[in-house]
Parts: sequence; structure tokens; C-alpha cells
Amino acid sequence: MSTEEKSIGGYSFEEYVEIVKTFHGSSAPGVILGGVMVEEAKRHLPEGKLFDAICETRVCLPDAVQLLTPCTIGNGWLYIEDFGRFAITLYDKETGEGIRVHLDVDKLPQAPEIEAWFMKKKKKGEQNLDKILKEIKEKGEKLLSVSRVHVRPDRYRRLKTGPVAICPQCKEAYPARDGVICRACSSQ
Repeated sequence: MSTEEKSIGGYSFEEYVEIVKTFHGSSAPGVILGGVMVEEAKRHLPEGKLFDAICETRVCLPDAVQLLTPCTIGNGWLYIEDFGRFAITLYDKETGEGIRVHLDVDKLPQAPEIEAWFMKKKKKGEQNLDKILKEIKEKGEKLLSVSRVHVRPDRYRRLKTGPVAICPQCKEAYPARDGVICRACSSQ
């Protein structure tokens, strides 16, 4: 695919950058690169399947997943396992079969501006956002590694809220399955 044809989620690269700016508050390289990662994962999944997502960081990647898939934190299809790794997994919610995509640090020397940004080799004020975005557009998918994975669906089944109780301490509603008082009052 040539640079001019590059699209993310059906948007031109530039349109996606504008959508990210509106949603995230800035043209964050992590959300832009995250969009490339989501597209790469989707390329390896069968069409028409419902899938869930796992982000291995709470920073930037969840926004890309929420912008480009039906998976959101609110609907319970997006899980965050904050290992601090720049990786996402999209997987079939029935079988657990999926695709994990991560930014491969061994490939970063191909993109010195991305490497400087990601590895914190330059302070934010010294980084050139235009150059970073240009490298993401031109080389983004070349910096990724993809692997097939199996996620235990029982590990990520969304719990139903179930019966609701009123906490005797704070007087707010909470899931009764959490015990005699809410988790906030029990210091969890």
C-alpha cells in the first residue's frame, strides 16, 4: 500500500489524526500508532466475528481500540491489563483465538523519531511530532510483530451486575456480590 493510500479504520491517515486529536485531546503518537496496530490485528482476524480486546497498557492504546472497534471499556469488551507493554490482543470472544500485536523494539532503529519518542530518548519539547507522524504513516506496520494467541475466555468473561445492595457506610448502591459493604468502603 502506498503512503497516499494508507488508511486507518476506513479513514485517511490525516483524517484519523484529526479524529484522535478531537477524542484524545492531542495528536498523540501512541493513539496514532495504536490505530496502525488495531488495523494490523484486524487484518489477521476472520471477517464478521465478534471479538474482545485486551490492551497491555492503560496509556493511549485503549483510545485507539475504542475509536476503531466496537470494543469499549463501557460495554465490557475492552480489558486493560496494565503490564506497561505497548501491545493489544483482539480475540474471538467465544473461542479465545486471537491476534496479539506489539511494537517490536528490535525494529525501532528503522524509525529514529519513533524510537526517540517511544524510548524517551528525547524530552517531549525536543520531539518533532510531524516527523514522528510521518514515520508512523510510512513505517508503522513494519515496526510491529504479530502472533497468534489463545486467551482463556473464562478469564475475561464480563460479570453480570446481579443484585444491588446499599452500602451501610456510604449509603450508595453497589453490587451485592462484593460483600456486606461496598469495595470503596472496605478499602479495596
